Amino acid sequence: MADVEAIAAQAIDCGFHIHCDLGPGLLETVYEQVLAASLARAGLKVERQKPVSFTFDGMHFADGFRIDLLVEDQLIVEIKSVEALSKAHGKQMLTYLRLMQQPVGLPMNFGGATFKEGIRRIVNNHTAFASSRLRVNQIGAAAGGHA
Repeated sequence: MADVEAIAAQAIDCGFHIHCDLGPGLLETVYEQVLAASLARAGLKVERQKPVSFTFDGMHFADGFRIDLLVEDQLIVEIKSVEALSKAHGKQMLTYLRLMQQPVGLPMNFGGATFKEGIRRIVNNHTAFASSRLRVNQIGAAAGGHA
């Protein structure tokens, strides 16, 4: 299984190229379809509109919600086509990650003027991102050394 960080990087790269080539303003379903096809063409397993079941307070909810894309069974991508992402989009993603017990999610907004302003990285108990250099510096700082 591929590293979730490598998968996320590939998804962001595909999203960036799609935003550059198609531009903002299309429906979310168009961006979802194109991104799913681009990721599949790159050799990744992609599920669209994946139904998610969950249990809450002893009750089971079959197909409680759907996520836009699940990539390689470990990265959730939610597609938006709005002026700007809101805090609610990040909260929605974190809830999805928790309920599905997944490590990383990417809300991607194709509606803004630039793709950079429309991408967020949300994590759920995932700490394997920092480079080894950063981890060493953090350990040194915690032990009283200089970072």
